[in-house]
Amino acid sequence: MATRREHDLLGDRDIPSHAYWGVHTARAVENFPITGVTIAQYPDLIVALASIKQAAALANRSLGALDAVRAEAIVEACEEVRAGSLHDQFVVDIIQGGAGTSTNMNANEVIANRALEIMGREKGDYAALHPNEHVNLCQSTNDVYPTAIKLALIRQIAALCEAMGVLQAAFGAKAAEFAGLVKIGRTQLQDAVPMTLGQEFHTYEVMLGEDIERLREASTLLHEINLGATAIGTGINAVPGYTAAVRAQLAELTALPLKTAPDLVEATQDAGAFVQLSGVLKRVAVKLSKVCNDLRLLASGPRGGLGEIELPAVQAGSSIMPGKVNPVIPEVVNQIAFAVIGHDVTVSFAAEAGQLQLNAFEPIIALSLFRSLSQMRRGCLVLAEKCVVGIRANEARLAEIVEHSLALVTALNPKIGYARATEVALTAHRQNKTVREVVIEMGLMGSNDLDAILDPAELARGRQKL
Repeated sequence: MATRREHDLLGDRDIPSHAYWGVHTARAVENFPITGVTIAQYPDLIVALASIKQAAALANRSLGALDAVRAEAIVEACEEVRAGSLHDQFVVDIIQGGAGTSTNMNANEVIANRALEIMGREKGDYAALHPNEHVNLCQSTNDVYPTAIKLALIRQIAALCEAMGVLQAAFGAKAAEFAGLVKIGRTQLQDAVPMTLGQEFHTYEVMLGEDIERLREASTLLHEINLGATAIGTGINAVPGYTAAVRAQLAELTALPLKTAPDLVEATQDAGAFVQLSGVLKRVAVKLSKVCNDLRLLASGPRGGLGEIELPAVQAGSSIMPGKVNPVIPEVVNQIAFAVIGHDVTVSFAAEAGQLQLNAFEPIIALSLFRSLSQMRRGCLVLAEKCVVGIRANEARLAEIVEHSLALVTALNPKIGYARATEVALTAHRQNKTVREVVIEMGLMGSNDLDAILDPAELARGRQKL
């Protein structure tokens, strides 16, 4: 294999001639064979890094810190990366020591070597254009890396919100479809009072809408960046005017309302925005898992459970029990939720473990958040498309449960009192009769009065005639 020789503080190193990465990346690949997941598998992060490098080159050129020839070559290389080129050259493991330095070095080397080609030079000709001297000019990993993570997260949050919107619409459609189907609501898995199946599904629609808003709020916090802080927030080695200039360039490139943090020293060490987002993702996961629990319970059966709804059959459920169908789609979403909750614990520990002016554990924070967002997005789409849209109501079963439920007795409280209503409920339960039958047998009310009070549809709407 043809090679070129590069040099770093540890000495010389032969690098494959075809590689756009260099010596720093090579050492990182050797040092961090951790997950087998490279940063290339998160294209939003690669695009964010290239956007930052492009914004920096434009800002440095405008301030006279970088000559036009180098700046234009860097900009062109960055535009290619932002368009999807050379992503396979981002080869470092996403989990790494050094607070993301290896990721930043990987980006600097790839962009520098592509820029050298644009200038008509050979890869590795760093005397003409250097990864750190020029591509990384006025920057540090400590402001580039967290800013890139935030930009990537903003895009991924938008994608998750879109997927949640699809799921919300699916529940909304079912809420409308089931609006006229009366059922018995339950508290603590015991019969409560009548409601409609539409009301039950509308609850899930509302829940998703609320959580979309919480995610958008969390995304707003990520628009505050520390670019220009360089090493610890003092802006050392950045030319005057750079912080404002690079923010403006990056905002224009990304079409995002980015703002510079008011205190860059604080912003460089603070992982609060990541913790906030992780907490919201845990909230979404917990609530979505609860919905999946409900769906599995409502569909339990087909004859030995509640059986109020039927989930679409998507695959055989057993290798030994013929005809068995399992609620596999809600089950997989449950498992996604468990993982997201675990990721939140990881983010919490990593954020807490930072010391003094920098948090060294942002790589695991980034991976945890990326995984939570991508898995939740896919889970919402799968739940909507392979489960919710195909749910059917078991109308006969719903009517049967309503007819025989003791829950109707609650509506009699205002007419016959709590004590007598309790007696009715106990008698009906012991004798396996309906509430209506027992009330008439006890001579407490006539049939016409009962019809007015115990109309399940009216009770589901919260109205009754006394």
